[in-house]
Amino acid sequence: MRFSAAAAALLAVAIVAVSMAEQAPQPQQAPAAQNPAGGPPGGPGGQPHQFPPPTNLKVLPKDLNGQQVRDIMEGWSGQLGVHCDTCHTADPGKVGPNGRPRLNFPDDSKPEKNAARLMYTMTRKINDDYISMVDMDHGKDAHEDHDDHKVTCGTCHRGHRHPEEFVAPREHEGPRGPKE
Repeated sequence: MRFSAAAAALLAVAIVAVSMAEQAPQPQQAPAAQNPAGGPPGGPGGQPHQFPPPTNLKVLPKDLNGQQVRDIMEGWSGQLGVHCDTCHTADPGKVGPNGRPRLNFPDDSKPEKNAARLMYTMTRKINDDYISMVDMDHGKDAHEDHDDHKVTCGTCHRGHRHPEEFVAPREHEGPRGPKE
């Protein structure tokens, strides 16, 4: 049961991340007739999209800018195999340039968003309080960089919204009786 609680917590973190990535408005695409080459929004040489400052950050650092939050959310989205609407509600009456409803990123009404926050908090605590104390090289290098060994949403989820149950390979199932 402990694994299930940990998996649920990690899922929550990932969902929060995904939801925060969608906090920024979607870039507007130029109509095909005006942008036949399929170049960047705004045409060739168009300005990069500016993401508004995030609001309602509860577990992520409050000094992050909109682009940083979006990058974090996109990472979590990929690690969980979900989209922004997993954690974020549609904003009634607001439609994006892609014809889909715009999302209300500050809204906390979806339980998945709070689950993601919990999962993010769990992974941060695991990394700060436990992984950071493990001697990954068993004394071989005193200044080991623990960033290479951090727990992420993908550690458990591996691209799935809900982590699949781990089944040990037969050769690692545990002790066996004496050979006959």
